[in-house]
Amino acid sequence: MSSAAQPPSDIKADIAEDRKIEELEEKKFSSDGELEANALAVSEAEARRILKKVDYRLVPLLSFLYLVAFVDRSNIGNAKIAGLTKDLNMHGLQYNTAVTLFFVPYTLLEVPSNIVLKMMKPSRWIAILMFGWGMTMTLMCLIKSYKGLLAARWFLGVTESGFFPASTFLLTLWYRRYEVQRRLAVFYIAASLSGAFSGLLAFAIQKLNSRAGLSGWQWIFLLEGLIPVAMSLFIWKILPDSPETAKFLTQGERDFLVNRLAEETGSGHGRVTNQDKIQKHHIVAGFSDWRVWGGVVIFWGNTVGVYGFTATVPTVIQGLGYSSANAQLLTIPIYVFASIVTLAFAFLSDYRQARSPFIIAGYCIAVIGFIAQLAIPHPRYPGLTYGFLFPVAAGLYCPFICLVGWIANNLAPSSKRAVGMALLIAVGNMGGIMGSNIYLAREAPKYRTGFGVSLVMACLAIIATLVLRWGYTRENNRRAKEMSEHTDEEIKARYTDQEMLDLGDRSPFFRYTL
Repeated sequence: MSSAAQPPSDIKADIAEDRKIEELEEKKFSSDGELEANALAVSEAEARRILKKVDYRLVPLLSFLYLVAFVDRSNIGNAKIAGLTKDLNMHGLQYNTAVTLFFVPYTLLEVPSNIVLKMMKPSRWIAILMFGWGMTMTLMCLIKSYKGLLAARWFLGVTESGFFPASTFLLTLWYRRYEVQRRLAVFYIAASLSGAFSGLLAFAIQKLNSRAGLSGWQWIFLLEGLIPVAMSLFIWKILPDSPETAKFLTQGERDFLVNRLAEETGSGHGRVTNQDKIQKHHIVAGFSDWRVWGGVVIFWGNTVGVYGFTATVPTVIQGLGYSSANAQLLTIPIYVFASIVTLAFAFLSDYRQARSPFIIAGYCIAVIGFIAQLAIPHPRYPGLTYGFLFPVAAGLYCPFICLVGWIANNLAPSSKRAVGMALLIAVGNMGGIMGSNIYLAREAPKYRTGFGVSLVMACLAIIATLVLRWGYTRENNRRAKEMSEHTDEEIKARYTDQEMLDLGDRSPFFRYTL
């Protein structure tokens, strides 16, 4: 026998080893959605490829939808300087009332909307909402009186109420806790960009003034309403609902996403679930968690300032001596800057794996902007006044997405998260009612009440963030102590597997993001 020849036993060993490798490759993803313990070796490159596949399909689509939604809810500010208040003979606080009325049904219906969302496919529910608000906006071009405007704003609030909580919750079904915020930010900056896009679009649409017997503001409502109507006819077909049912992914890719999310407890132990069916105790848990209510106070720091600011900033700029058309255009750089800062904060927050420091930093930027607006003698220094609108917008927008990501990270299982996030957004958006009534026309161009109240709310948001961080830290320390005193098996022995999943963020293995 040649010295180069292998003994038969070695050949058999090589064949057996090759067969073992092949079997492991075949078992990388199991058919029932549970990843085999030996086959978790999905490379980082492969994981990134799968996530990018989800990113390209989900994030740009939801971002564009939110851009459309926010344009439609805030374009009343553009319609105002395009002749709305003059044509409808509005005076005093009537404009503020019209802006405010939107938030009444909008806030009341967000939690019921997310409960419906958990009972049906998100794609279909979002399509229904889009068709509803698109038709409402389109028909607003037919308004002939102030009462008609009030009725339209009410129904716009009804039909838009469910979109934002549905979309943000949908994103949390796809990404881990330190991946989701940057996606939420890309989604949310659509709100920042909507101010710029709305101003640019309104500037162009105003040129249709008097065409077909319609005023510029009527054309704004008509054309901006037809967009969501058209999209609702096919969005239900292309918007993915969850990793478990995503047709654009292979079975292996679906299983990979489901499993990595199930292991996302923050401690490396235990499991959570996104596949639970909503029940009464999930609703009670979402409403009774004091930390969600603490998040609401932080949310108010955003909504009080943002909704008053977006509805008034074109008028503020116009009061500095610019024409209505140029005032529309000058809003664009402000919102672009806010978008850049929002993205930067979100990426840094995920990278640093922290939320509260970035919320505090954002509101500190807003505080600087509000103090400057109150200190500058308007309209003596129009350039300086305009310049300090930038930190106001950036400081209001950038902490908001950190807050939504923070609360979403810390709510489990998914049914409690759906209720808790909707509650946060619903009650938080009630700040829009205040924000819509503090920028008073009689105080133009100084708007001391508007800037002053917004300043106070930003300071309260900073205090609430510190309190919430203290609460999360205390609970994390208590659970860490418990795990140091007991083995995993001892802790698990207290519960069945289903009871452990139902505990969600109350599980001894769950750790809160700070």
